[in-house]
Amino acid sequence: MDLITLLVFTGIIAFATYVQTVTGFALGMIVMGTVTAINLVPIAFTAVVISAVTLINGLFALKGNFSAVDWRKVMLTSAGILPGVIAGLVLLDYMSEDFSELLQLLLGVTIILGGLMIMLKPQPLEKPSPDLAFTASGATAGFLAGLFSMAGPPLVYLFYRQPFELLTIRLCLMTIFLTSSVARTGIVGLQGGLTWDMLVYSVLCIPVVMFFTWVGKRYPPPLSTPNMRRLAFFLLIIIGASLVISTF
Repeated sequence: MDLITLLVFTGIIAFATYVQTVTGFALGMIVMGTVTAINLVPIAFTAVVISAVTLINGLFALKGNFSAVDWRKVMLTSAGILPGVIAGLVLLDYMSEDFSELLQLLLGVTIILGGLMIMLKPQPLEKPSPDLAFTASGATAGFLAGLFSMAGPPLVYLFYRQPFELLTIRLCLMTIFLTSSVARTGIVGLQGGLTWDMLVYSVLCIPVVMFFTWVGKRYPPPLSTPNMRRLAFFLLIIIGASLVISTF
């Protein structure tokens, strides 16, 4: 294990954890995109660690806030997570060996599209979307979670359209990310895909995640929600574009 690699990795985790805590999304996209852009560790390795730290981030952020979660919507969405995760992992295993550049290109495009979805300002619905919309969104998010540990974009777009309080939206997203992380980590473990280095990185990142989750809850930035979304958007566009350009 290289110390410099570990320090850079945990620094990226710290920043992404803070952003996800104050916005409810973007941890996976920031970590996966940045780590891959600077060629720090392989995509499959990063995805496992993201799943582990997302699990910790979700548990810590939800502490004391369970009553604000819309559990029915969470369950509907989570119903689509597992099959989506399995499909994403199958594709990742297939592409990691012989199609690494194509995989990186797909990652870059996904991050750019994710950034664009974050910046979209759909009109809030007068009543919640039908149940099928939540399950379908969960399946899409599960696929992205299995492939890149990036379940955010479809979930963010759907939930921010709902006529829910902002706290409920953020906590629902956190809960679903937690569910996808448990599913992904469990499946990878059953496949024998967890290595010692993955586990060590995950364990060492736990105190970083806990601390910066607390910082995000206690000291949010002096920015409005729209400005936070703009900041996340520009960061993701830069990361995604660098990944796409590097494949040519």
